[in-house]
This record gives sequence, C-alpha cells and structure tokens, in this order.
Amino acid sequence: MNAFGFLSAICLVVLSLSVSCRPPGKPTAADIELNPSQVRDFAFLYRQNCAGCHGQDGQGNGALALANPVYLAIASDETIRRVTASGVPGTLMPAFARSAGGTLTDEQIEILVRDMRAHWARPMEALGANPPPYLATEPGDPNRGAPAFGTFCAGCHGPDGKGTSKGGSIVDGSFLALVSEQDLRTTVIAGRPDLGQPDWRNDVPGRAMTAQEVSDVVAWLVAKRTPGTEPPLASSKPAQKNN
Repeated sequence: MNAFGFLSAICLVVLSLSVSCRPPGKPTAADIELNPSQVRDFAFLYRQNCAGCHGQDGQGNGALALANPVYLAIASDETIRRVTASGVPGTLMPAFARSAGGTLTDEQIEILVRDMRAHWARPMEALGANPPPYLATEPGDPNRGAPAFGTFCAGCHGPDGKGTSKGGSIVDGSFLALVSEQDLRTTVIAGRPDLGQPDWRNDVPGRAMTAQEVSDVVAWLVAKRTPGTEPPLASSKPAQKNN
C-alpha cells in the first residue's frame, strides 16, 4: 500500500469512529443496572415483592389471590395501598414502604396498586351481585355465627371447623393466631379460588351470605382463638381499618 492509500485508510477509520453512536465498549443505557428505587415496571415489582406469597400473576399461593376480582371489588385503592405500605402487624404480611422499614418508594407502591386493578379488576356489574362491604358495619355475634357456619362452611370444614377431606381445619390455634379478623372476613367474602374455596355467593347453591352472616361467622371463628394469641389490630369492629 502506498502512502496515499495508507492515509486514506486512516481517514476512513477516523471518520467511522466520529460518526459512531458511541465509542467501542461504552455501555448503553440498557447496560446500566437500575437502582432498585428506579424500577417502575409492574411485572418486575410484583414478581420481586408479592408473588412469593400471592402467587404468579396474582393467582394465590400461601396468601389471598390478588387477582381475585371479588377482592378487588371490595378493597379500595386506599386499603390496598395502606396494607402494602404498612403491612399487617401480627400477621405474615410485612410492610413494604421505605418509611416503614421496607424497600419500596411511594411511587412504586402506587404502581403496584394501580396496575393490580388495571390488570385484574372487573366491573362490579360483571360480578352479578353486590358483595358485602370490606369492613364490617355491625359487630358479629358468635352465637348466631354457629348456625351460619353450619349452613355455609361445615360442608367443607366440618361442623366444628376441624376439617374434612374437602377442606382443612380453620379453628387451628396457629392459623387463628396469624390471621386478623379482617383477613378472615375478606376470605369469607372473596373466597380462595386457588384452594377451591367459593366466595360468599357460592357456599350454598342459590343462597348468598348476607353481610351480617359474614360478620357472625367471623365472630364465631375469632371466639375459637386461644386467649392471648390475638394478632395486633385484629378487631373487626365497625370502622376499624385493618387487613
């Protein structure tokens, strides 16, 4: 190669580098790992923080299915936001907000709340009925709860709640020590489709539970707790806001 050809080749290399989008080896934005507080992808946030207990795609695991449309119909955004941020003391639900010792920013919690509903909620009309309210409006009566339990729950859980081949014990002391009254109420209303437990409409064909019957069954279950094992903030008294 003569001197002219050599210089031409050098010029071409320099020119190609000058018009390149980046120098060789320089990382792109996609190569730079995000700070955890910068993550805004719902699927990633849910998988990292919620799926272990609530199941992939919100279908349930050890805890309630968040993709349950009945749950999303009765639980307000404020309720889901509060429980996600602050957890439920005395239960297995931890606090996720940074302000409460967790790892999520307020914005990330808002993304979870917003997109759970966007992905999984259904209009109330699609449910075909109005479910009992999330919070009890009147206190339950365990004496009335006994026959209500017999009507709606004993078919699977047995007349004393200790379980059958269809369903496990729901009067087990360890179980009752780890769930709040609100959690019991939510489960009675929304059911656990992932475990084959029907919602408040389908325990007895053609006979939905009333809001008062839900409260009474919960009161009957709470009365089965071992004294001194009540989770903090576990009362389901009217206007008590807990999970």
